[in-house]
Amino acid sequence: MKETGNGNCVRFKLAPSPETPATAKTPLLMISPARRAAFEILRRVELERAYASVLLAAMNPGMREDDRALCHELVLGVLRNQLWLDRVMEHFADRDSARIDLPVKLALRVALYQLRFLSRIPPSAAVNESVNLVRAAGLKSAAAFTNAVLRGATRAPDYDPTLNARDAVEMLAIETSHPRWMIERWIHALGFQDASMLARANNKPPSLAFRFTSRSMTSRETLLKDLKSSGVELSQSKILSSAWRLSHVNDVVRRFLNDGLIYFQDEASQFVGHLVDATSEDRVLDVCAAPGSKATQMAASAPGATIVAGDLHLHRLATMKDLAERQGASVQLVAYDAGVSLSLMDCSFDRVLIDAPCSGTGTLRHNPEIRWRLKPSDIEELAKKQRRILANGAATVKRGGRLVYATCSLEPEENEEVIDNFLEGHSEFEMAAAAGPKELCAKTGTIRTWPNYHDTDGFFVAVFERIS
Repeated sequence: MKETGNGNCVRFKLAPSPETPATAKTPLLMISPARRAAFEILRRVELERAYASVLLAAMNPGMREDDRALCHELVLGVLRNQLWLDRVMEHFADRDSARIDLPVKLALRVALYQLRFLSRIPPSAAVNESVNLVRAAGLKSAAAFTNAVLRGATRAPDYDPTLNARDAVEMLAIETSHPRWMIERWIHALGFQDASMLARANNKPPSLAFRFTSRSMTSRETLLKDLKSSGVELSQSKILSSAWRLSHVNDVVRRFLNDGLIYFQDEASQFVGHLVDATSEDRVLDVCAAPGSKATQMAASAPGATIVAGDLHLHRLATMKDLAERQGASVQLVAYDAGVSLSLMDCSFDRVLIDAPCSGTGTLRHNPEIRWRLKPSDIEELAKKQRRILANGAATVKRGGRLVYATCSLEPEENEEVIDNFLEGHSEFEMAAAAGPKELCAKTGTIRTWPNYHDTDGFFVAVFERIS
């Protein structure tokens, strides 16, 4: 497949296929850069288990701003509404979505999202370009099927797939596009109303939160003035004074990001780093540090501290190295398997952070594809790993030192049950008060943030002190 032409639409020249004689004139297909990029990102999310946020951040920097915005909207909108879109697709296709080839399924999702959720997109553009995406993928024979499904959906714009739900749980699952098992878990833990609020909050775009970096330590007031004068609306976080929200990204914001002066990081994630309470005299270990958000945050807030950040995978250490260099943060990187042993660092750190690998169910606003990858059995497997990592990380804490355990999971098996298990087997530690806004503090002394209540990612944090 060869790309030709310039401008806001891209022409794709199809290679001859068995259905197209080599002597025939090859057709040119009109596909906008936004839809083409969205289709490719969704394909990689599906086939490579890539993360949409990473692929979106790495998009062609030369893409027009309106195309870039549409691509973001299509990718995240499709992932957040995937189940709903598939049920609409199945109705008009008269077949199960599992029987539809992936390129056709992706093109249909992209078109249906535009038809049902984006009022400013002409239906003809949504339909025709998705048909062309199917042709460009080498599935010319499926173009008529794709066109027929979309024409049917266009003629019946009020079709509601939730009307065929068996019960209220399935209706909520379809309406909010979450797996039924996930909705059932949350109903069991939170009740139907809170589970419904949580699922709906997961489909709302997250606020843009950022912090300043080590590189901008002496110029923060000036940078704030520059951001305000550029037309960006700024507000200070309600849960952490060093965190900020902004209304949108403009050229000034991009320049500050590229220069390593600011860094996008959810407020709840920043609050975890804040609870480590590192000082400039401390030795700090970030046990599961990749991609380095909290390690570089602590380096900025405690510039004299010794920050050691570790991870199992070398490519993730390379990512952390690049991030630290961009921000001007002083971080020492170490490779290890925290689930096996950290014995070389026994009792040598004043502060230890374990932001443990987890299901990520608190981050579905940022990473909607997680909901389609998780299985119920994954949560118990992750809990086992978390218990091992917490025990190994605890061995590196000095007497009188602080240990912080955190996840971006909403599931009790990964949170309360892990720390209960830890305290039963580690009498040398006791829970310490996690200072924070009253609305974040649970009765157990832990911290909880919720997308539906705090407009942040969902985090769990427990703080321990080593007493012997």
